Amino acid sequence: MEEHLTVGRVSDLADVSVRTLHHYDEIGLVRPSARTTAGYRAYSAADVERLSEVLAYRRLGFGLREIADLVDDPTTDAVAHLRRLRGLLLDQRDRAAAMVTAIDGELAARARGIRPSPEDQLKMFGAQLYDTIGSAYPATRRTEPRIAAQVWAALGDARTVLNVGAGTGSYEPPDRDVTAVEPSAVMRAQRPPGSAPCVAAAAERLPFEDRSFDAAMAFSTVHHWRDPIAGLRELRRVARRVVVFTHDSSDAGWRQRFWLSRDYLPEVADLVVGRPTIDRLAHALDARIEPVLIPWDCADGFFEAYWRRPEAYLDEHVRRAVSIWTRVGPDAERRAVDRLRDDLASGRWDECNRDLAGLEAAELGLRLLVG
Repeated sequence: MEEHLTVGRVSDLADVSVRTLHHYDEIGLVRPSARTTAGYRAYSAADVERLSEVLAYRRLGFGLREIADLVDDPTTDAVAHLRRLRGLLLDQRDRAAAMVTAIDGELAARARGIRPSPEDQLKMFGAQLYDTIGSAYPATRRTEPRIAAQVWAALGDARTVLNVGAGTGSYEPPDRDVTAVEPSAVMRAQRPPGSAPCVAAAAERLPFEDRSFDAAMAFSTVHHWRDPIAGLRELRRVARRVVVFTHDSSDAGWRQRFWLSRDYLPEVADLVVGRPTIDRLAHALDARIEPVLIPWDCADGFFEAYWRRPEAYLDEHVRRAVSIWTRVGPDAERRAVDRLRDDLASGRWDECNRDLAGLEAAELGLRLLVG
């Protein structure tokens, strides 16, 4: 027989006030649908499942209207909610790790008798993942012209282009009327003079009218979005054509194909758990999928860029400009770098990867979605 929980019991178990539960009932967010033998309203198992999702999203900072849209999404079941929540918690962990790094830096400065300015102290407590890695971008993250040509060709004859998650402006087509969207203040501050105007906003809530642009593009940013499917729907809403550069995070498409994630940094598998598959991303846009090859001398220092230049991964500046290294944590990073350094010195890396020596370009799961 299914157990029904009273309002008071749910309040005790969930550590939430009865008043809050009554409010959720009044606004239709979570309504107890069962009755006790004494006739009092009670929560069924399904009600508890919904309430658990609501409370999890609420504690992650979502507003009640946003939560209602999330839990009422007919395409998302309980497992999908758990996976989404897991991803959000990983992002929250990343932000906490970024703040710890900033605090460690201030402690080290104070130990040397250096007192940070009030501005620096405020910036520290506003740290975000991109704000932590963003300062390394100018040195290693540049437009790779061969990949850019494929992206720009996919834009077709679009004259007005929205670049979402634009970062410092790489891959923005120079011959189009571009509007950029970037949530990170550090990234926006590093956009070069004369670059496209940039709006502070998130992909999931674009401040533009329907069909405002001929095309919308998103380059190597979808994996940072809180809700990738919602973000892609927004791109589809504001533009007639959508071009997205991302990667196939499946085992065959990426993790086992790239030697760095396969042999040295298996922790990346945990980072992609719960992410929408490449097929689901394409379905959200009604898009075709194009493979993107990485030239051996790729100018853009993203995670896979140095597939034939392994020594580059020993460089701290190279790693700091790639969010994966921050996300896996310092212990995993140190172990991977130490092992790679040893294998390069001994010749083991060359022996295991000698099939890469003559390749001009590699297919490592990077994909272009064109819809």
